[in-house]
Amino acid sequence: MIPDDRYDAAAAERVVVEPPKRVDAPVRTPFERDRARVVHAASSRRLAAKTQVVGPQSDDFVRNRLTHSLEVAQVARDLSRALGSQPDIAETAALAHDLGHPPFGHNGERALAEVSQACGGFEGNAQTLRLLTRLEAKTFDDGPDGGRSVGLNLTRATLDACTKYPWERAADGPDALKYGVYADDRPVFDWMRDGAPPRRQCLEAQVMDLADDVAYSVHDVEDGVVAGRLDLTALDRPAVWETLRHWYLPGARDDDLDAVLDRLQSVGSWPTASYDGSRRHLAALKNLTSDLIGRFCGDVQQATFAAGDGPFVRYHASLVLPETTLLEIAVLKGIAAHYVMQAVDRVAALEHQREVLAELVAVLCDRGPDALDRQYADDWHVAADDAARLRVVVDQVASLTDASAVARHARLTTT
Repeated sequence: MIPDDRYDAAAAERVVVEPPKRVDAPVRTPFERDRARVVHAASSRRLAAKTQVVGPQSDDFVRNRLTHSLEVAQVARDLSRALGSQPDIAETAALAHDLGHPPFGHNGERALAEVSQACGGFEGNAQTLRLLTRLEAKTFDDGPDGGRSVGLNLTRATLDACTKYPWERAADGPDALKYGVYADDRPVFDWMRDGAPPRRQCLEAQVMDLADDVAYSVHDVEDGVVAGRLDLTALDRPAVWETLRHWYLPGARDDDLDAVLDRLQSVGSWPTASYDGSRRHLAALKNLTSDLIGRFCGDVQQATFAAGDGPFVRYHASLVLPETTLLEIAVLKGIAAHYVMQAVDRVAALEHQREVLAELVAVLCDRGPDALDRQYADDWHVAADDAARLRVVVDQVASLTDASAVARHARLTTT
């Protein structure tokens, strides 16, 4: 069953054709089934114990990868519905967008990228595609020896919407750092991208990407305020702008950034007094996050509608992101980066996290299948060479939560 005529049969196609459901089962569209598969995936549950900005064990208020993904999903669904595209596709992409992230968030991603060069590197988005189409087993093809896992067997449109960087890793340049597929996952990537314009995100992926940026720019600031790491009424603008240039916008000028922050501070719910932890201040902070999300998404929706008549699905249209919106999001990200991500007390912890993952990869490579979970041990036994075995180990380590990575490292390095 195709949900509507905006999405053709190819959009709803799966790698493995599935038999019809029971006649008495609830009637769902293919894209609703995709959403259910991601919600029920073991990898989704593990996100609850993976770092978003600071470790989930550090505070019972701070966001983790799961709560972040739920918030991204809400933003993506609302924006998709407002544009007239299929909201289940955008929501599922948002729920899945961080599944490939390893322990310790982006810090863990950098650590695994360093130790995995011999097997083609590591990138969280490429790992997400690998997980959805191979590692998170639900469906097998009809190949020899019982076939091979095709992961959750999601539809083409949903998989495409999950693909933030629709290209393979390059030898150098930006594509050496950000890419959406490893070389040995290229067959399913090519199937998924059949008929798609090269390197172009489908509109639903653009919605997911924007929702991710909007959510973490706003919510990381909220978390920083509640944790006492920053005061929105007393920002050190020169220091924040220096961090912002280092992390996000190298050529940004102080005067331009001052003007952007002035616009943000003109939002009626921007605080005029330092946060004190009271319910009134908690409510005011929540109203600020709501107002900012509505501001960003509303401006993008308006600009997108002004640019064309749609339909706003797949490759028929693109999101239009006003420059002012991009700069306002970047300023919030810069504030969080300065006061939270690069805080002095986190530097030593970040270095220790990278050491844990690097040592864990080394010891697992040395010990081999006896130290791996069963599914990864099976992959090890059929791996063709050392590079393929390293990829198996990286898959194993990337699947771990923060706590299980620390525990496994301690167990394997002290025995």
